[in-house]
Amino acid sequence: MNFAWPWELRRAGVLNMNKRNIDYIGRYNPRKFYKRVDDKLMTKQLALANDMAVPALIGVVREQHEISEIPEMVDGLGGFVIKPAKGSGGKGILVITKVEQGRYFKPSGAEITPSDIDRHVSNILSGLFSLGGKPDVALVEGLIEFDPVFEGYSYEGVPDIRLIVFKGFPVMGMLRLSTAASDGKANLHQGAVGVGLDIATGKGLRAVQFNQPIERHPDTDHILTDIQVPHWDVLLQTAASAYEMCELGYLGTDMVLDSRRGPLLLELNARPGLSIQIANGQGILPRLKHIESLGNCRMSVDDRVSYAKQHFSTAARP
Repeated sequence: MNFAWPWELRRAGVLNMNKRNIDYIGRYNPRKFYKRVDDKLMTKQLALANDMAVPALIGVVREQHEISEIPEMVDGLGGFVIKPAKGSGGKGILVITKVEQGRYFKPSGAEITPSDIDRHVSNILSGLFSLGGKPDVALVEGLIEFDPVFEGYSYEGVPDIRLIVFKGFPVMGMLRLSTAASDGKANLHQGAVGVGLDIATGKGLRAVQFNQPIERHPDTDHILTDIQVPHWDVLLQTAASAYEMCELGYLGTDMVLDSRRGPLLLELNARPGLSIQIANGQGILPRLKHIESLGNCRMSVDDRVSYAKQHFSTAARP
């Protein structure tokens, strides 16, 4: 195991958890607005009101007796997703990619019975996956048909793009790719691959798994730095627009690319993790301080995106 001295991390501009919580989340994220991102149903409603594309909402299960309505909700669909509105870290998300004569199949091909689905939704409602264990509601969403440009770069799951937005400026990006170790999920702590992205172009810079640099996807052997994320400007503009939508200054935006609909906003995070710095091979603190040095300047979404591309690209490094 490799360790770094604290002064080495400071010199590299690495933002640690205490500083993130106190100087950025605590200072720039008013607590009264947390619900806008902690509740995925509210986030989706806000996004739709702001003309942002999101995964289709098929239905909402709020009470135990409504669980029996799920087969009717998903009738005729090839697949669907069930997720807790107040879950975090990918917990409680159930993806069904194939429905055949009343039988349900997960991305791995494993069959899940209707009783399993009922039990899963019942657990969501009781708060098993929610922040603080509070009672929750279950969202039933349409399946995302991921962009074929990512074919071979992800194992079973849908790749997602995480962008950190500070005061409306997209400052750092990462593509998260599921693996066999992460059980098809895109969470880095569960073994997914993180690919740092150039903020100006969306081109892959370097990749890590379990905090260690890697060159190829562990399951598909594809070279990870060859990735070029399409629709990059739309992704940047959507992320920057989320600042006005939720009124949180320090924010993580998670988006996916649907082959038919293009970029979709998946969810927002008021406490985005710090591993994006490892994926990018550099600390985020200099970029945050740069934005702070601008003061309370008023810029449009397009101007903020242009500014970020100009100042935070790989080519702009000294």
